[in-house]
This record gives sequence, C-alpha cells and structure tokens, in this order.
Amino acid sequence: MRGLMDLDGPRFGPAAGGAAEQLVVFLHGWGADGNDLISLAPVLARSLPKAAFVSPHAPFPCEANPMGRQWFSLMDRNPQSMLAGLGAVVPLVDAFLDEELARLKLAPERLALFGFSQGTMTALHVALRRNPAIAALVGFSGALLAPERLAQEIKSRPPVLLVHGEMDEVVPFGAMAAAKRGLEAVDVPVEAIARPNMGHGIDEVGLAAALKLLTRTLAA
Repeated sequence: MRGLMDLDGPRFGPAAGGAAEQLVVFLHGWGADGNDLISLAPVLARSLPKAAFVSPHAPFPCEANPMGRQWFSLMDRNPQSMLAGLGAVVPLVDAFLDEELARLKLAPERLALFGFSQGTMTALHVALRRNPAIAALVGFSGALLAPERLAQEIKSRPPVLLVHGEMDEVVPFGAMAAAKRGLEAVDVPVEAIARPNMGHGIDEVGLAAALKLLTRTLAA
C-alpha cells in the first residue's frame, strides 16, 4: 500500500512486451504533473522498445496552479530556500527510483532520468548523489542548484545532456552554461545544446539528441 507521500504516475511500455530491460523516469516541470511528459514515451520507445517508462506526479500541490504539482516551492526564489525544498523531496524521489528498480528487477545502470524545468533541477540534484550511478540524465530547460556543494556531495558521474531554448522566458538561457560549468568542475561528462528561437519547451532536435544518449547508454 502506498503512503500519502509516495510517488506514482502514468506508465508506458515496454512497447515490445515482456519484462523491461531498461527504465526511463520522467520528472515534470512546476505546475504540471506526470501526464505532461509521459506522451514522450511512445516516441522514445521506437528506439527503446524494451524500456519501461514512468512519469510520477510531484508530491506537492503547486502554489500557483492548484491543479498541478511541484517538487519544491518557488514562491521564495532565494537559492537557500529552493535548496531546502529540494532537499526535502530528494528522499521521496530516491525511494521511488529504488522501488521501481526493485519492482522491475533492474540494476541502477539500467535507469535514466529525463527532466524538464523544475524536474531537471530535481533530477540533477538526485542523480549526482546516487551510488551506484544511473545510466544517464537528460535535462531540458532547467538549472543546477548549489553547484558549489557538488565537490563535497557528488557520488557518481553519469553522462548528462542539457538542452535549453535561447528564448526561454521561464528559466534563463544562461542557466545552461552555468550548469555545464558546474558539472565540468566535478568531472561530470556533459553535453549542452542551445536551441535558437525556442522558448521554455522541448523540440524535435533536442529530443533526437536525448534519444541518442539514451540509446547509447541504456541499449548497450
């Protein structure tokens, strides 16, 4: 039986049927829910037919959109306040990932995270502090919170792909370059792709790059 704070959300696959051989977990943006990203699963499944996909709803109601969810509060944008909120949700995400891997009988290196916006912030914070390492992390339109703490807290270095629209009106485009610098400073392999004329979203070029990384790391 799931508890009040346990995560869950829509699922898809494996498209090929049978037991899953990989797991992709989507972490949605602020004010959305798990239904927002699960629609990407059939697209990714064309190249990852043996992967299971799950898109959990964030645990908290969104303060600005009661119909949506949030991983942590953004009412106070002070970095310390956001970091405190992020720290509170990390155990919930970690527990969900552990439970999904155990349920599917998969090793950690068969897991990839796919984040968008606040989900990218959460995914980066979680993935770099997990040991053993996950296979890969894809992050669209996000940011790296507290990069100065990584040197002391990092436990693994999965390959990371960052994609960000140059016209992003929600999370500043410069957050991608800052995240890349922060990751490179602790020797995390990272690729950053700037998307001209794209706002706060996901486009086909970025999705193709994400699929390339996921295929290379999960289907090996």
